[in-house]
Amino acid sequence: MDNRQDNNIVVELALLLALATLWGGSYTFIKLGVATIPPITLIAARTTIAGLLLLAIMWVRGIRLPTAAATWQRFAFQAVLNSVIPWTLIAWGERHVDAALATILNSAGPIFTFLLTAVVTRHEATTPRKLVGVVAGMAGILLIVGVDAFHDFGSGLVAEAAIVAATICYACAAIFGRGFKGLDPMAPAAGSLLAGAAALIPASLILEQPWTLSPSLSSVFALLALATFSTAAAFVIYFRLIQTLGSVGTTAQAYLRVPVGVAISVAFLGESLSRTAWIGLACVVLGVAAMTIPARRPASKRHKTGGKEGRY
Repeated sequence: MDNRQDNNIVVELALLLALATLWGGSYTFIKLGVATIPPITLIAARTTIAGLLLLAIMWVRGIRLPTAAATWQRFAFQAVLNSVIPWTLIAWGERHVDAALATILNSAGPIFTFLLTAVVTRHEATTPRKLVGVVAGMAGILLIVGVDAFHDFGSGLVAEAAIVAATICYACAAIFGRGFKGLDPMAPAAGSLLAGAAALIPASLILEQPWTLSPSLSSVFALLALATFSTAAAFVIYFRLIQTLGSVGTTAQAYLRVPVGVAISVAFLGESLSRTAWIGLACVVLGVAAMTIPARRPASKRHKTGGKEGRY
């Protein structure tokens, strides 16, 4: 029995690392994609392909999308916060900054989520460790963006600000996404992706005329990998881990994907980080870890609850 449990843990941890790799690698795929594909068109194709793939997986599993108009309005609003605005901002930003920097700046979602919940919704308790995490994470962002502000008022600084804005959108989406109770977790994912595609495809046709493009083979392959692996497959793994590791355990990917994403961009794109960016990376990882790693409960409380802490 113990061997079986150990094997299960190994499998789940391997899937957690795979999820961090898929989401960490998305920034490299985006960097390769926007080289010859405009941002709106790239994200329109990403949401369309990934949404259709998730729809096919749901069909195999016998899960149907809801038909209520009110639910689809929520899907559309979630799409605006979780894909339409942030993915487009990141894609545009990566035309001007390295994928490694985008990975670091975009990893601070838990920090902004905490700030928004503390100021607006107030549904989570404020702890000293979380406050330390906020300070460390914000210090890391300021080290990366703030230093550039002294010598670069051009597209690089604006692009970094756009990626930070995308991170704030993710934080808002995480808070709003708490309202999708009673639905299979894949339904909001597929529904919001399809709703996002419905908004992005017309924008792409009007603003970027994709029929006039001549994308490179590397950009096309990057787009397909982004949609198939870093979006559709990543969502499937994510929902599996939510059921096995729980929501708290699954959030470990938030700080795992930072060094993984930076390593991928350095290895495959030949990018390098400045000394300040490395210090910022360490601060952001520390901050996100402090925000997401669950606190250990006293042994007496664990005995009282039958050792089921962390299963909510």
